[in-house]
Amino acid sequence: MESHKMSNRLASREVEGSLSSKGRDEANLARLGKRSVLKRNFGYLAVLGFSTTILITWEGLFTTFLQPLQNGGPAGAVYGYIFVWAGTAAIFAMLSEMVSMAPTAGGQYHWCSMLAAPRASKFSSYVTGWLTVVGWQATFSTACYLSGTIIQGLIALSNANYVPHPWHSTLLYWSVVAFGLVINTVGGSSLLAKFEGLILVLHVIGFFAVLIPLVYMSDHGSAKDVFAIWVNDGAFETQGVSFFVGLIGVVFAFAGGDAAVHMAEETQNAPKIVPISIMFSVVLNGVLGFSMLIASLFCLGNLDEDINSPTGYPFMAIFLQGTGSVAGATTMASIVSVMAICATTGMLATASRMFWAFSRDRGIPGWRLWSQVSPRSGVPVNAVIFTATVSVLLGLIPLGSPVAFNDLTSMSTSGLYLSYMVCCILLLYRRCTGGIIDPSESEAVSSPAADDAQIVNTVGATLIWGPFHIKGIVGIVINVFAIVYMMITVFFSFWPPTAEVTTSTMNYSAVGTVGTMFLSFVYYFVRARHVYEGPIVEI
Repeated sequence: MESHKMSNRLASREVEGSLSSKGRDEANLARLGKRSVLKRNFGYLAVLGFSTTILITWEGLFTTFLQPLQNGGPAGAVYGYIFVWAGTAAIFAMLSEMVSMAPTAGGQYHWCSMLAAPRASKFSSYVTGWLTVVGWQATFSTACYLSGTIIQGLIALSNANYVPHPWHSTLLYWSVVAFGLVINTVGGSSLLAKFEGLILVLHVIGFFAVLIPLVYMSDHGSAKDVFAIWVNDGAFETQGVSFFVGLIGVVFAFAGGDAAVHMAEETQNAPKIVPISIMFSVVLNGVLGFSMLIASLFCLGNLDEDINSPTGYPFMAIFLQGTGSVAGATTMASIVSVMAICATTGMLATASRMFWAFSRDRGIPGWRLWSQVSPRSGVPVNAVIFTATVSVLLGLIPLGSPVAFNDLTSMSTSGLYLSYMVCCILLLYRRCTGGIIDPSESEAVSSPAADDAQIVNTVGATLIWGPFHIKGIVGIVINVFAIVYMMITVFFSFWPPTAEVTTSTMNYSAVGTVGTMFLSFVYYFVRARHVYEGPIVEI
């Protein structure tokens, strides 16, 4: 009898082993009603590099350094970073739970359809899908623009006679978009996966290549200069309001936590690998970013000169004051520039996969064209080209108003965080009402009460916790904190940088976000409600 049980266990392990890779991945998608049509070229190292290098927190901090310095000052930047890091970790934990439960390229809108009540599933899923599409399009466009202006800043740093013009930044912006388009289409996902692994190595090596000369060669300020100096250049009524307004610059340095989620259908063993990569990315980037922030603030030098640097980026002035060498500062700034450009390739992949997934479920006009996948490369080429084209067109905005384009940073934050918020609120509801089955509790699963508690989503998938799950009161506390943090962040993402609002300081992100969502609502009631039913059952 015992030998019979042993043979059954061995047979079960053999079957499980045969489904450990391709079969298991296809089974996970089949449970969600989807066919596997994308090539799974992303292993652990590739998806880890993908998730980590899209955040590029220590490099991203430099690009948005001006916002926390103007509103908050050095002390505001330090304490704001800690607050944002904690809030981001809470969000990432919730995203990891949901992608472990349902690893699909659709991400937020698919989870929303599963977690929402049946009567609200369709519309809430549709709205969340558009928020994610808009958020990622804004994120990619903003990253390309910042990369282009960093190159322009490098030219100004190395050539004192250079006179910058808006059309220069637009051309550089377009060149960054073209680079990402080539990586994503010519080599397919196989080249992208290898590229992301390489960038992960450069991300870590580049950190030390900048940190060591900066700390060694610069004059250091006192601890009081870093931890006790507050700035309110926006002239807000209180320092607290100024602090939260400047917080958005730090938030953007952590933007893109759901990037790996939208590559889940191209990742091997996604329910385990994607959550691990997401959580590791927030730990690694958080540590590197905080270390670089503290080092930069101790080496800040003259704060006014940094803020008013002709390059447009305070970190270049910090490098120049620290090294005393134009060549040295340019070399260090070039590392940041290269990493910023490389990060846009992953952002284009993420934005296009989200656009493709939502098109596959008929949530976007022209969905038949955008949902096609190239049989040769296994990549949704049409969606990639469309995403790049939209960014190219957005690149015309700086020719008329660079300030208006800068508000895409806030649109990125508001769009993505609103999509996270909807899912996290629904997840909290299901978590508190016991609507998700824990497979480790076998008695609960097999009991009649558990059968009654099984909630089936619009595509017929039972809500079951995946391999990554935070149990008990700890999960509830983290979930609540994530929601509160996102409410604060979204609210202040619409604020202008100064209390006195003019046409040049107005934050137009609210207009962009609300305007885009209004158009999506119009399309929904005119057309989409007749064709969009939530995630479609393909199997």
